[in-house]
Amino acid sequence: MTILREFFAAVVGFFRDYGLPMIEHTREHLFLALTAMFIACALAVPLGIILARTRMRSLAAVAIGVINVVQPIPSLALVALVGVLFMLFKERYGVGPSTVGSVPGLVALTAYCVLPILRNTYTGLRQVDSTLIEVAAGMGMRSRQILLSVQLPLALPFIMTGIRIATVWSIGVATLVSMIGAGGLGDLIFVGLRTQRMPYIVAGIMPAILLALTFDFVLGLLERWLTPLGIRE
Repeated sequence: MTILREFFAAVVGFFRDYGLPMIEHTREHLFLALTAMFIACALAVPLGIILARTRMRSLAAVAIGVINVVQPIPSLALVALVGVLFMLFKERYGVGPSTVGSVPGLVALTAYCVLPILRNTYTGLRQVDSTLIEVAAGMGMRSRQILLSVQLPLALPFIMTGIRIATVWSIGVATLVSMIGAGGLGDLIFVGLRTQRMPYIVAGIMPAILLALTFDFVLGLLERWLTPLGIRE
């Protein structure tokens, strides 16, 4: 009982001292991660649809290849690269967004999230059985109707998988954009590392892990709910 009392006292003391900073930085973290995801989805899903439906396969291959260049770049290097590019742009033209803050952080996060969503949207649409498309066309459905009623529902599991992957990546990489002044839970982690104070590190790591696990679980449920009954496992 004594051990339990000491444990609960330590937990209460931890949240008393670090609860407010955790809440504030978690709010910043969610803003960065979810805003980047919204922008990435708004860019990647329509582009994936266009590339999957174009007759110019070479154009699709080139576009996917160009975006694939971003993926091998380590997340820390990508964040630093975005900061440097913003700095060079401002030095060259004398105008532009701040080289530190949420804007370069969102650019880095969005660049990292676009690829899995785009690739899975493209792959999901391309894997739809051509026979089903021909049948739909034979029934008099127009191209747009085929896309909305046949292709997108069947490709939805692929698209949602890409969104789940990108969301988890976004939450993870968002801990690094504090290096360029974007805020988030990374602020607590880096303060803890610099001062060698473990509570700050824990206050940054715990919410980030919980956010990643929670969003992965919720998006998994949403994916299953949106998947047509006929193709569920």
